[in-house]
Amino acid sequence: MSDPSVSLPPSSSTGSSSPGEIKRILETALLTSQEPLPLSELKKLFDEELGADILRRLLEELREDWDDKGVELVKVAGGWRFHTRPEMQKFLDRLNPQKPPRYSRAVLETLAIIAYRQPVTRGDIEEIRGVAVSGPVLKALESRGWISAIGHRDVPGRPVLYATTTDFLNDLNLRSLDELPPLEELGTLLEPSENMGSMELLPSP
Repeated sequence: MSDPSVSLPPSSSTGSSSPGEIKRILETALLTSQEPLPLSELKKLFDEELGADILRRLLEELREDWDDKGVELVKVAGGWRFHTRPEMQKFLDRLNPQKPPRYSRAVLETLAIIAYRQPVTRGDIEEIRGVAVSGPVLKALESRGWISAIGHRDVPGRPVLYATTTDFLNDLNLRSLDELPPLEELGTLLEPSENMGSMELLPSP
């Protein structure tokens, strides 16, 4: 139930000021969006001015409303979204039995280095891995939207600096880099999910 301490603005012509109606609008927008929605976008749903605290409170209530459902409302780096609970994914896979993409060990090792040491250059990655980093490895991560070039290191040659993206955090259901697990547990997060394909390891090139 809505907390009576939540103060809502006067009703607008749309009649969307009651907590129940606001939650219904939020629910509809989030269920139909392909991407996470931040508070700044969710505010655009309403004619009246709704404070961030009110929206957060109602989003938390909406999250509780879905506690016993097969999907859940979560907060990730890019905002709020609904996603399938992990235990339900095996059933959905029966509807879409296509073989998911696989990534080589070189790709996963490179991703881990960037995630935990960012920003890093290609040379940094090669020094840590002890082998050269091929162009396709970085291209695979850039194409997936997990890393991007964010600038250049101020040294001779000005090598490109790489860092992870908001999409990387979203796909791992994380709100910030501070929530990254210990390095040895990263593989657990990279298991098949509703957002990512299989991360089965292949032999390094």
